[in-house]
Amino acid sequence: MDAALLEVLVHHHNMGDHSQNGWKAHVYSAAIKNVKEKCNKDIAKNNILGRLRTFDNQFEIINKILSQSGFGWDWVNNKLSIDSDDVWTKYLEKEKALASYKTKVVKHWEAISTIYSKDHADGEGAKTGAETAAESAVDLEETIEVSPETVPKRQRTGDSIMCMIGEMRTTFKDALKTTGPLPLPKVTTPSEILAALELIPELAEVDMLRSYGKLILNERLF
Repeated sequence: MDAALLEVLVHHHNMGDHSQNGWKAHVYSAAIKNVKEKCNKDIAKNNILGRLRTFDNQFEIINKILSQSGFGWDWVNNKLSIDSDDVWTKYLEKEKALASYKTKVVKHWEAISTIYSKDHADGEGAKTGAETAAESAVDLEETIEVSPETVPKRQRTGDSIMCMIGEMRTTFKDALKTTGPLPLPKVTTPSEILAALELIPELAEVDMLRSYGKLILNERLF
């Protein structure tokens, strides 16, 4: 379901329908429709808001970790890539509440980072890792409920397969779409960064993915 939901959110984010004040009303309608078509599941706006809180918390925690030296993103296994146990041990000295993130799997990181990368400020309003982790734990415990306007039904095996097929339609290409020319200075898009990395001879795939993960989070390194 998350893939179908994020597919719509990334599209409308690139269309300018997302700001720090939230999403425009028609985005929720489009998301509800897409989840129904791709996953045969009925959801309501409150369900979307619950998932958005989870995505927001995950982004804030992971983005702060990735900003530290010795961390990258494992695009194959959908989790943090850590240079050594010593790097993680030193990080936990200040952020003990984030211990679970050493092995935590977070799918759809590309889409999540696309949506939230410009929403988080580094000023006084920024949360500590412990505060964000606590909020994340609460959100993850919430059970997604179906829309009250429909009769709840147990999802059949066939429906699950339909959902999986629908989610497979989401590609990196969708997440890398841009809204048009930006004012100077020019911002290097993720697709351009990936294309440049692919031109480097004898660059191992693992090293390329790790470099890509760091470069899209901090273009100044490119």
